[in-house]
Amino acid sequence: MDDRLVLLALAAVAAAVVLLCLYLYVRVKLVEANVARQAMQRQFDQRVEQERRLIEQRYALALEDWKRVVEEQIRQDAVQRSRAVTVGKVTEHITPYLPGFAYNPRDVRFIGSPVDLLVFDGLDEGELRRVVFVEVKSGNAVLSRRERMVRDAITERAVAWEEFRLPAAPPDTFGGNGGTRS
Repeated sequence: MDDRLVLLALAAVAAAVVLLCLYLYVRVKLVEANVARQAMQRQFDQRVEQERRLIEQRYALALEDWKRVVEEQIRQDAVQRSRAVTVGKVTEHITPYLPGFAYNPRDVRFIGSPVDLLVFDGLDEGELRRVVFVEVKSGNAVLSRRERMVRDAITERAVAWEEFRLPAAPPDTFGGNGGTRS
């Protein structure tokens, strides 16, 4: 019986060694798999970071291109608007001399704001017939809110004449030389 116990003990030891070897083998394979997974994760993370940088660079370049294009458009629009304003101002000043203008240019005074011209119709001839407010517009331009308010006040006859008299200047107003400038 002793031989059987020895054999049984040897078989148990052999089984334990086999189980230990299997355990170690599985453990090594798990560690290898974990190392491989971590390496793949690092590669994946690096690739994601690389793609993120590429995308950021592309979008940064696209944004700069867009900014450049839009800035140029804004500049061109500003130049065009400036030209239009300048042409408008010049046109307002020369309107009394253009063909088709109904009044004598000598009767016209440029005001500029809130209306462009004030016409004293007939004043140059010595016979004032009426006073006319003229707003010069071209194309599809429309009256501003302030211009409409002036137009409405005139059409509603909310217009008056006032004379403002300055008080006599004291003798020392202009440096003590009797009211005259030196």
